[in-house]
Amino acid sequence: MNTPPHLTSSEPEWPADKLNALRLGQRLVIEVPASQPGRRAFIDITPITTPADTQALQQGWKRADHSRTFRLQHWDYDAERINGFDYDIDAALIRATTVHGEPELTTTLQAWQLRPEQLLYPWQTDDPQ
Repeated sequence: MNTPPHLTSSEPEWPADKLNALRLGQRLVIEVPASQPGRRAFIDITPITTPADTQALQQGWKRADHSRTFRLQHWDYDAERINGFDYDIDAALIRATTVHGEPELTTTLQAWQLRPEQLLYPWQTDDPQ
């Protein structure tokens, strides 16, 4: 008896808590290899706030949006300054883009060789922003 081949998805699996955090407007961060010794680098994913988000916040709640727009930024910092007030001195923006919707976000993460399970909440990282 022939069994059908198993279909495998090339699309990565999103941790539910991280996907929900992004939908609710929470910024997430991934630490990535820095450009050279003495540096640290982070990529942050920031959901773009809309007037509907502002209105919901004024009413005391957060609005989930499955079709949000996201800004991705890859920053490289001087490791000695990262915990201080002047973390942005000698910081370098490596790349940045804006994507529309979760499918484009997933595609961009793949293009940047990142996986959704690498995402962390900002307080779980040393990201200075």
